Amino acid sequence: MTQSHDPAGSRNPRSFPYELRTFPSRLVDGKVPAEVVAWMQAVSLGFHGDTLTEELLAFYGAAEEADGRMVTGAYLSGTGAPARAWGENYPVATYAYHRKSLNVGAGTLLPVHQITAVTVRPSHRRRGLLRAMMDSDLSQAKAAGLSIAALTASEATIYGRFGFGVATHSNTVEVTVKGGLELILPAAAAQGMVEIADVLVVREIHHEIFAQVHALSYGSIGRQDMYRQLASGQGKYGSIDPIKNIRAALHYNAAGVVDGYVTYKPTDEKHRSSVEIIDFLAVSDAAYLALWNYLGSLDLIDVILWDMAPVVDPLEWAMAAKRLYKRTATEDHLWLRILDTPGALAARQYTADGTITIHVGDPLGHASGIFRIEVVHGKATVTRCAEDGSVEPELNMGVSELSSLYLGTVSARTLQAAGRVRATDPAAVAVFDTLFAAPAPPHCLTNF
Repeated sequence: MTQSHDPAGSRNPRSFPYELRTFPSRLVDGKVPAEVVAWMQAVSLGFHGDTLTEELLAFYGAAEEADGRMVTGAYLSGTGAPARAWGENYPVATYAYHRKSLNVGAGTLLPVHQITAVTVRPSHRRRGLLRAMMDSDLSQAKAAGLSIAALTASEATIYGRFGFGVATHSNTVEVTVKGGLELILPAAAAQGMVEIADVLVVREIHHEIFAQVHALSYGSIGRQDMYRQLASGQGKYGSIDPIKNIRAALHYNAAGVVDGYVTYKPTDEKHRSSVEIIDFLAVSDAAYLALWNYLGSLDLIDVILWDMAPVVDPLEWAMAAKRLYKRTATEDHLWLRILDTPGALAARQYTADGTITIHVGDPLGHASGIFRIEVVHGKATVTRCAEDGSVEPELNMGVSELSSLYLGTVSARTLQAAGRVRATDPAAVAVFDTLFAAPAPPHCLTNF
């Protein structure tokens, strides 16, 4: 059912002549409804994609229906589109969400609101459209009981003003394997067995393997249904044409059970022979090193390229020649936005006990307040304090800062040095960093 929203409230309708409509992305009788078609075409326009064919529309629709994706469009309301331009049935701005989970440690998968497909048509920018869609959506997500929203950003300067903070990073790496991959302890990569498989097997097992990796990986966020196609090279955003030269290798543990895979393809580089990793999932450290050992054994290959490597990578420390592991780029990856401060902080794993009181500022009002955090045996009790001057917080920060601190990817000391965290008690920064130390380096393998 379509939901309509009027974010303008009492605004002059001439200053905000738009209506926000929200509806599911799905198939009806095997076909994509007209309103979803128009919305998808608008998204493709925003990301400079091709005009979508019926086949591609159906491909998207089936995958997004599996995720329960809800989409929002901003439509011109009653003003009429100019002659021969896209009509009022095409949104001038788009926005979507689906809901998966975030691994916050100690086996806890916290429900999370994942935002995607955000576009604004160039001819309608700077009219409050993104803010209207974001305000409406975040309010509804909090009302539905979600304590955290998340996104991966195409541009790095847009979402901080809405309270999002960088929570994980990803590395692009080049691993030189010419002549083989020499490891300090070869036995560490010799557990189990690696074998080639038809790449379609990966499409079948992706969800099962990822679920295991997700449950074990601090900072991991749920993947959408499309990933089984992406990982196996059977389709992607913008194309349903399979990748012809993609290959797959599976790792089998001692019991003969598949516990990891890598898919890869050769790249077109004139000055060297290289292989690009498409997707890499490993349930265990042994599977991870064994699959890398396999990649290092490929004949006629100089380097292996991967753009989703962890910031702290065991491979780098397993290699005999560490300098052959090169980081060529590091980028912000997962952005988080706390909506319910007590709910989010109580869900997270803590590795030390202690107490601290913080003030959180939130221009949208969702996460703001003064909160006393008391951690006992790794579990936090978070109490909202009076804001009448009777409680003085030891640390002051914005919701964007708290969202970056949430998984421990950055320290309060670093944000204090950056001018983004203020301490009324000099010892409070160290206390906070002790409490919020990450149980493991956070790593996210999902784009959305």
